[in-house]
Amino acid sequence: MKALKKILSITIIVALLACICIMSTVSSSASGTGAGLAEWSLNAYYSGWSYVYGGSTPGAVDCSGLIYSYAGGHRTGDAQLYNSSYTGSVSGGVPRIHGLGLWKPGHVGVYVGDGMAVDARGSQYGVCYESVYTHGWTTYFKVPGVSYPKNGWVKFNGSKYYYENGQYLANTTRTIDGVSYTFASSGKCTSNGASSESSSSSSSTSTNSSTLKLGSQGEAVEKLQKRLQELGYYNGTVDGDFGPATEKAFKLFQKTAGLYVDGLAGSDVEYLYADNAPKYEQETVTNNKKDDEIATTSASADDEKEETPTSFAKGDYHEEIIKIQERLSELSYYDGTADGSFGTMTEDAIKQFQGANGITQSGIADEFTLEMLFSNIAASNPIDESPTDTLEVVDSELPVSAQTVAPTVAPTVAQDAAATEVVLETNKLSEKALAGITSSMGFESDASGNNFQFIFWLAVMIVVMSITFAIVNAVEKKKSGKKSSAKYF
Repeated sequence: MKALKKILSITIIVALLACICIMSTVSSSASGTGAGLAEWSLNAYYSGWSYVYGGSTPGAVDCSGLIYSYAGGHRTGDAQLYNSSYTGSVSGGVPRIHGLGLWKPGHVGVYVGDGMAVDARGSQYGVCYESVYTHGWTTYFKVPGVSYPKNGWVKFNGSKYYYENGQYLANTTRTIDGVSYTFASSGKCTSNGASSESSSSSSSTSTNSSTLKLGSQGEAVEKLQKRLQELGYYNGTVDGDFGPATEKAFKLFQKTAGLYVDGLAGSDVEYLYADNAPKYEQETVTNNKKDDEIATTSASADDEKEETPTSFAKGDYHEEIIKIQERLSELSYYDGTADGSFGTMTEDAIKQFQGANGITQSGIADEFTLEMLFSNIAASNPIDESPTDTLEVVDSELPVSAQTVAPTVAPTVAQDAAATEVVLETNKLSEKALAGITSSMGFESDASGNNFQFIFWLAVMIVVMSITFAIVNAVEKKKSGKKSSAKYF
């Protein structure tokens, strides 16, 4: 009997320890470096990743999924921000740190340095790359669990950077370990000061013998800009900096010349400098614009300001609001005119929709709200009932004066209500950052945060413990019964 008790005790202890191990390993954890996250995000842009609501795998991500696909950790943007120990206001400037998270209500992105940001913006835009100050970011933060350098050399996107006191150096010359280094405004190390020749030629070494692309600088870029300007594709500043406007202009040239449109000025540059290089003709360009690859006007810095807003609030007027109002009307939240004016009725309709779909009722049509609104799981207005959905039920045992009419919801309405509850719970989980849990044991989660393997193993442990306690209880009762019966003999 003593041996049985020992075995049962050990079984209980093992079961408890297993539960503790499972729960501890399933807790989400983030990993990686800031520079690694920035490179990951740039690769998403250059590789043309798609925006997929709830996506968090390479090639198909939503805004928080872009960060999560690299670093793991928290699955939603709010959770990524609120669990950070380092935050600040973008209005005061963004620190020179690769891979910082960027946040605004309903959306997150990644700061990749040199004043630029990458974000998975929506199904209409995909992954975007633009100035950090053009998309309304309000807060920067260090992604929880991701490591950021304090001092020392860091390699990012093929170039060397030097961090000092937590930020990379820029626009300066610094002697490090007895060697003088020069750092451009972007933070890139452009020369090591070994000789005057290497210093004087540093402005062109990064571009003369390699493909020119977004972020390249030097005389070769300046030459490229002048040629694009001659052909009518570019009317920005000739400054030797391959920025978004230069990339856009070169993409337009590639399209016109029948080349592969990728914005990379490599071997196809020879077509640009050829005598028969095609000039820009506005009337030959289609009006079906797709991102930056096709444009209807000559590329310039001003074009970057003409993108469609991704969120709307009371007082706004835009043709996209017409689509929002029409969709709200389809779901029975809005019965006004679809006129593109975001007034009180539209605001109230948005609040009702948000409440019915488990979204914070801000009354603002932000990106999260719009994605849900136009998705196939958007819940219709649960309180919208038509006269055909009611049946007259008369209690014959009551006097006529006391007879009542009891509304009965039709089966289809009840089904819609059930679907609404599912959507409600799903979105609440998403907003509370309970989605996408990963563990060091290799468990995987779905988009709503339900870790089925974790639940399975936890259930197994509970069953084992229950059986163990049942056996112990049965043995003890049997033992007590024998003792009590022995008293009568």
